[in-house]
Amino acid sequence: MEGIDFSSAERHKVVIVGTGPAGLTAAIYAARANLAPVVIQGPQPGGQLITTTDVENYPGFPDGVMGPDMMQKFEAQAERFGADLRWGMVTSVDLSERPYKLVVDEEKAVLADTVIISTGASARYLGLENESRLLGKGVSACATCDGAFFRDQELAIVGGGDTAMEEALFLTRFASKVYVIHRRDEFRASQIMQDRVLNHEKIEVLWNTTVEDVLGGDLVDGLVIKDVKTDQTRELPVTGFFVAIGHKPNTYIFEAWLDRDETGYIITKADSSYTNVEGVFACGDAQDHVYRQAITAAGTGCMAAIDAERWLADQEA
Repeated sequence: MEGIDFSSAERHKVVIVGTGPAGLTAAIYAARANLAPVVIQGPQPGGQLITTTDVENYPGFPDGVMGPDMMQKFEAQAERFGADLRWGMVTSVDLSERPYKLVVDEEKAVLADTVIISTGASARYLGLENESRLLGKGVSACATCDGAFFRDQELAIVGGGDTAMEEALFLTRFASKVYVIHRRDEFRASQIMQDRVLNHEKIEVLWNTTVEDVLGGDLVDGLVIKDVKTDQTRELPVTGFFVAIGHKPNTYIFEAWLDRDETGYIITKADSSYTNVEGVFACGDAQDHVYRQAITAAGTGCMAAIDAERWLADQEA
């Protein structure tokens, strides 16, 4: 933060870092509590749902809704109550004392009496060119979100941990067949999850195999896979490709101040959004490595705003 002048910086009661269902729900609740929240939207306003096509499992949309459309509705609702949504990315913070110091885009100083962190998490992908091109068009990192779109179809999922096993089993509810692709000859998942996958009649495991490319024009229609022992490649005809190699929480700028678990998720106190720093709260996928759903993110955003409101009231009492 060297060279940043905070002497004339704007000071706000609540600054929300990040958007998505968690941050925007926090903004709605904080705005309705007359806290005039400022939302620094981050590099991807709207969060992961901006890259999601049909959302069918969020209550209130019986016919489904496009992810970007739903996030626009969230934004409009937050702004209706007075939330100040701003473009920019928080690039550094100082949480050593109140008011907390935040720097936006490495140059703009902002002061906050409370901070709500909703920076989310990013799914890890393989880095294939067609993988990103076909994201939302047959490529997904969330079986729970998108599995129902692939009824009676053959699907593939890549990964070897518990998450991959859970998502493969979930996909069997809809798919006619599920290929589990793993680059090694054994899984790292827990034994009980391995057993469930290996004994499932709809699942075929492709050991010692990597995904070299995703095929398809407007939609996925296959994969190019390679046997790492023989270097032979072949096409695997599938209409959906799920990546389950983990998520990375977007919390690195808080690592000097907040308690995080071994994978980087912010640790919050039981049944609350409180972090180890008083007046700093976390919600959504930045602190949730279990559910990672829009509805649960929105719920924790609500919690964070209420926790911040009550905490501010206690400070002023």
